[in-house]
Amino acid sequence: MLNILELQKQLVEVALPSGFEKPQGKLLAELAKPYVDEVFSDALGNVYCHKKGPGKRMMFPAHMDVIGMMITFVDDKGFLRFEPIGGHSPAGLIGITVRLESGVRGTIRADAAADVYKHGFGDVDVHDLYIDIGAESKDEAEELAPIGSVCMFDAPTTMGVGNTMISPYTDDLCGCIALLIAMEELKDTPVENDLWFVFTVQEEVGLRGAKPAAWDVQPHMGIAVDVTRTGDTSGEIDGQRMQVVLGKGPTVKIKDSSVQCNPQVIEHLRKAAKENKIPYQDEILLAGGTDTAAVQKTRAGILSGCVSIPCRNIHAPAEIVDLKDVENVGKLLAAAAKIAL
Repeated sequence: MLNILELQKQLVEVALPSGFEKPQGKLLAELAKPYVDEVFSDALGNVYCHKKGPGKRMMFPAHMDVIGMMITFVDDKGFLRFEPIGGHSPAGLIGITVRLESGVRGTIRADAAADVYKHGFGDVDVHDLYIDIGAESKDEAEELAPIGSVCMFDAPTTMGVGNTMISPYTDDLCGCIALLIAMEELKDTPVENDLWFVFTVQEEVGLRGAKPAAWDVQPHMGIAVDVTRTGDTSGEIDGQRMQVVLGKGPTVKIKDSSVQCNPQVIEHLRKAAKENKIPYQDEILLAGGTDTAAVQKTRAGILSGCVSIPCRNIHAPAEIVDLKDVENVGKLLAAAAKIAL
């Protein structure tokens, strides 16, 4: 069985935000090659891992892009202004450490005018924030962080209590790891279905990679892999209640704010879980979307669903997942892949 913790560390070390996924794409392609018949990329950077079968096509997308920030302006004091890449909570960025493409670290601070300690964090806007890398001048800062360069969360990947892992970018690097686990499970197993595992780009900025990938593969069924919120933390998130619990198994998505999963796919996944004694949970995510929506709306429509990894603190530098959940997502995908369409 693949070492999920070590794979997450490797991926976090090279990962760049949406639109800049080449480093993680290269690593994932190398990791996948031993398990499939062919690996190739398209113009956008999607990485296709094809295990050939004589039957109908199944596509399993998991996005490899992560959220981050892009440098937009350097002021006279050498402080960096930025725009978010993907969804961020501006208040949650204050005080965190970030890593620039150049390898330089910095910390995000708020303008004195924002006076967050007096007025609170509720009204903080991303344009109230800046990155301090300790530069002594504008010229020094521009050399290390030119306009258009990107930066990422700089936080450790480590084990928590029990089987939990605390890490940035489990969304959706752990989904990519689940695809690798599924490929490993199927390596020496002939299957009827023609299987396409796709590491997609630019999900965090509008599901941009999955749609052309689905257009190319033309699958008869698409099953995306992503993370989902849990309902087991202290208090509700924006008044939203969820049944999902960390460590209780993968979730079979019924709907989220972007998609209503096709009943045929939901039942296909439930059947695979039950026949292989894989624990699972039903999921209704009230806010957020996945590559599932892009796949479903491609061409004349594609039967689509999603398997999710329960995750706390989504889009924060310290997301929390249970390694057994990640492993079981991979096993559920492999089990679903074995059931002929």
